Amino acid sequence: QVQLVESGGGLVQAGGSLRLSCAASGISFKVNAMGWYRQAPGKQRELVATIISGVSTNYADSVKGRFTISRDNANNTVWLQMNSLKPEDTAVYYCRVVVVLRDYWGQGTQVTVSS
Repeated sequence: QVQLVESGGGLVQAGGSLRLSCAASGISFKVNAMGWYRQAPGKQRELVATIISGVSTNYADSVKGRFTISRDNANNTVWLQMNSLKPEDTAVYYCRVVVVLRDYWGQGTQVTVSS
């Protein structure tokens, strides 16, 4: 059974940092990509950052230069280092794992940035 366990969310003041982690287990297929998405209240879920095969990365314009995604291929773990956080970064952050023919999502972790 596939499990994605996320951690690292919380409450932080603007300008602060948080580090999210997501550990995926029970996956039988090769993981093609891992990523982070977020959903703020009343808004659609949006891409934050993705990493493909542990090398190629992609970021939303709103987080470029502030967030860094990294991955441990051997253990199917992905991290999101978030620096210089802003109140508009407040959202539930979801981990996503993409394998052949399907994807898996974590349960989400709340990130709240106070002004």
